[in-house]
Amino acid sequence: MEQQGDAAGPRDAAQAQGGSRPAAFGAAAILSLAVPVCLAQVAGAAVAGGDGITTGSFATLWTRLAPQLAYGLQSALVLMAFVLGLLIWQRRAQRHIGWLLVLMPGWVVMIGLAPLSSWRTGIAVILAPWLLWCAVHYLMRRMRRHDRRMHRALLAQALIFPAALLLPLPATRIAAFALWWLGAQLLVAMAWHLWHLWQDMFLPTLEERYPQSDFVLSCVLIGFGVLAILTAWALPGSGLAGILGPLCLLGLGLHRVRGFARALTQSELAVLQGELRLQERIAELERHFEQVAETKLEQVTERERKRIAADLHDDLGAKLLTIVHTSESDRISTLAREALEEMRLSVRGLTGKPVQLLDALGDWRAEVVSRLAQANILAEWKSPAEDIEHTFPARAYVQTTRILRESVSNIIKHSGATHCVISCSAQDGYFSVVIQDNGQGIPLELEGRLDKGHGMASMKARAKQMHGQCLVESGPGWGTVIRLTIPL
Repeated sequence: MEQQGDAAGPRDAAQAQGGSRPAAFGAAAILSLAVPVCLAQVAGAAVAGGDGITTGSFATLWTRLAPQLAYGLQSALVLMAFVLGLLIWQRRAQRHIGWLLVLMPGWVVMIGLAPLSSWRTGIAVILAPWLLWCAVHYLMRRMRRHDRRMHRALLAQALIFPAALLLPLPATRIAAFALWWLGAQLLVAMAWHLWHLWQDMFLPTLEERYPQSDFVLSCVLIGFGVLAILTAWALPGSGLAGILGPLCLLGLGLHRVRGFARALTQSELAVLQGELRLQERIAELERHFEQVAETKLEQVTERERKRIAADLHDDLGAKLLTIVHTSESDRISTLAREALEEMRLSVRGLTGKPVQLLDALGDWRAEVVSRLAQANILAEWKSPAEDIEHTFPARAYVQTTRILRESVSNIIKHSGATHCVISCSAQDGYFSVVIQDNGQGIPLELEGRLDKGHGMASMKARAKQMHGQCLVESGPGWGTVIRLTIPL
């Protein structure tokens, strides 16, 4: 009996607190499932020992804690509004967040008007439609949408609502109607916002799609707002709306701060990518300028070659031709004719066009066989198949011709040979010439110095200029072999 009397005492005390009794009981029913550990620590040793939690004591505890928690959240809202203001000042493109910034201190002011008196009720009725106007504008501007008719309707509502205070009705009834009417509008706006976020997750391009993680977070945050409205309707005196509402606004503010951080990271990444693209562009321009410079140099070189070739042909060529036809000495005439041929070959190397390999082989065969025959040396020429289709640059043709001439000259002057075999082949991208005689070979005193004398050094140098090689094999008594290999 004493225990029942002790338990009845707190219930009587709770009932004596006034008209908020049903709300207190409802809040106790909700929060007793969410915070049992916290209540066990606060209620004292009797509660922690397992004697049970009475409804009256919980309502008293909630009545004490709810205003403190709401005050802390309101202070956090003011600080968050200040942070958002700094971010908006740094990035003017995010001005739509200003609607959320205004909504935060507006909520603090409206909640600060409670407990309601007659004049505070009037101020809350005047302020509430303006806060709804800010909330709807933020939700729409965040989706990059703007409806002028909606803007005008909300503005007209905010201007007309104060006239309701002139009606012969109690201020509490007007405030209750405003809570239901404006809360319903806000629920519709939040549902519209979530619907469009859902649609944005399925846009065609990946860059335009709304991230799924952000959608889930938005649902959770707006869910706090929905719960705040529902608890304000069902449990108007519980204080839950004063906690859930700031949680929703704080979450939205932190979400925008996270968006700022993500945008900053993306901008830094874009700057880095821009620098990389700029470096690539600079490198490309450098390569382009190098190519232009090389092309310009080639053009200048080509013009200079043509000028030199024209001077040789017009001046030196004419004089040599005059000597050939007017000289009474056969030796002088022969030397002049040879010099004229060399001059014409040089001019061809300066200005000539690429030569077909078959045509070049015909020219070389005619010249080599003719010169060896004049020296009483039997020449045997072995050509590749006639179906080869390769071309020789003019410069390579001239250099190869001079190597062959120097080789034939050495055979005629120094080898004492009676037979010479010239084998030509073109395969695997290379052109090869092998010249082999049956002469006396290179003397022992010149062994190890084959590249000195007899024009061999010039032959090797010319082959190297064509990215090829010229090899000489010789020994006393078994003749000389010259191997020329150049790329086609």
